[in-house]
Amino acid sequence: MSEESHPRPGRERLADRFRTDVPDADTVALVDRLRADLEAARFDVEAIEAFWDRGVAAAGTHPGAALARGHRVPAARALAKAAAPDRTLATLVGFLLLGLPVSADDLAGALPALGVAGAEQLGLGASDADGRVRPLLDLRPYAFADAHGEGQWWIASDPGELALGGELPEDHVLGVGGASTTLSRLLLQRPARRTLDLGTGSGIQALHAARFSDRVVATDLSARALAIARFTALLNRIDDIEFRAGSLYEPVRGERFDRIVSNPPFVITPRVDGVPSYEYRDGGLVGDGIVEAVVRGAAEHLEAGGIAQFLANWEYRARPGEDPVDGLDRVAGWAVASGLEYWIVEREQLDPSEYAETWIRDGGTRQGTPAFEALHDAWLDDFAARGVTAIGFGYVLLRRPASGFPATPARAERRHGASGENPGGLGMHLDAVLEASDLVDALDDDALRGLALEVAPDVTEERHHWPGQEQPTAILLRQGGGFGRVIDAGTALAALVGAADGTLPAGVLSDAIADLLDADPAALWAELAGEVRALVHDGLLRPAAAG
Repeated sequence: MSEESHPRPGRERLADRFRTDVPDADTVALVDRLRADLEAARFDVEAIEAFWDRGVAAAGTHPGAALARGHRVPAARALAKAAAPDRTLATLVGFLLLGLPVSADDLAGALPALGVAGAEQLGLGASDADGRVRPLLDLRPYAFADAHGEGQWWIASDPGELALGGELPEDHVLGVGGASTTLSRLLLQRPARRTLDLGTGSGIQALHAARFSDRVVATDLSARALAIARFTALLNRIDDIEFRAGSLYEPVRGERFDRIVSNPPFVITPRVDGVPSYEYRDGGLVGDGIVEAVVRGAAEHLEAGGIAQFLANWEYRARPGEDPVDGLDRVAGWAVASGLEYWIVEREQLDPSEYAETWIRDGGTRQGTPAFEALHDAWLDDFAARGVTAIGFGYVLLRRPASGFPATPARAERRHGASGENPGGLGMHLDAVLEASDLVDALDDDALRGLALEVAPDVTEERHHWPGQEQPTAILLRQGGGFGRVIDAGTALAALVGAADGTLPAGVLSDAIADLLDADPAALWAELAGEVRALVHDGLLRPAAAG
């Protein structure tokens, strides 16, 4: 879908003002006025959620829940019947969040410092002859929690399908979505000197990285994405991000980073005429080639011990007359060939038709139309040409080995279904597991005996008994956080975990359990050592805190 399909005069104004990282004084002043207006109107997550709660009677349902399902009519009804004290917030929600035109008078009242003229100069909207202002940008509050505490920003992007009323333009800049939220909650929170955000889009990962990095370099092929990301950074007073234009690692050739984060354009799209190629999701390569390029390129741009984290799709293939190729094995192979340690977690797997349906609909093409069916056919032809049988989605963590670092991350696993509860994000769990795994993997089994361990605070034990039987038929260790793992533990392992309070070394516990079970101590430790390591790798056990 070309830009001409959605003519929006004035859309270029924001891009013109944010071509570089140093906007002119007039632009800075306009953004300062906008920020003051948003703060005065309490245009934040808490206030909007409270407004939706008050609008249930007018909407006939909860407007926020309806929006989450992709329907804005209940929200529009709530806006239309907003009480006088809510009119300013209602105007901003309709204009900036729902993509609804508003009267120039209402917008002037909601943005008194910026004014309608200022909103037009920034590229937020454009006036029509009928005295109404059409929105040109989506701007919404975004709340989060990480290891540093709670925070909130305003995130800018292009208006979505609801606002446009149809298919998206190919240069569409995506805002906060499921993938971006997932990645932000995966990020390790350990301090970094320099972090690279590869394919920054609207800039949300760069903002998150700035919370733990001295300096962030954010790259993107899309000039419009970079402009929107620069605007977002300035609006939120974040000034330690450098934005660069270019594809993949080209803008940082010869440079290395402590961290690389990326929500790359990993969607697998047919490279044929008639199939839209959206900049925010399509990397321009065949199949999962963009993921391979990101994995292989990371080794040249990570410092020793540096870590890369990103989301990805990967193909499972089975050509006639050839052995099937596992998707996880393919990604792991790229990492190994690049000399990188890896931890790959598949969270979901779709068959080719399900995958095609998902992403055709994501672009705004309606099901049941000739256009949808033509695209569906093209997608299935593309998958068939490579023998694709399934597509996996998941998380990739890579580390460049450093002196003194054992090859701890060397695992590829499928964790489909719900994870545990992780209020501060899954990244805190990943960080703790990596640190603990590095410690135990540096020890042989004899040295591991001398390490005091403690059970993680989110672990519970569950025992199953046949009626009338004293001995359990199964002992399960359940992880409340992390990936929500469930471990089927034997009697000896369950006893060790139950006694692991950080006061005694693992070897002492093992020998005591051997005595209780009338087992050979050496033989029992030989059995338990590997199981103990596995529980550390999974985050159910951890080295005792010093002191």
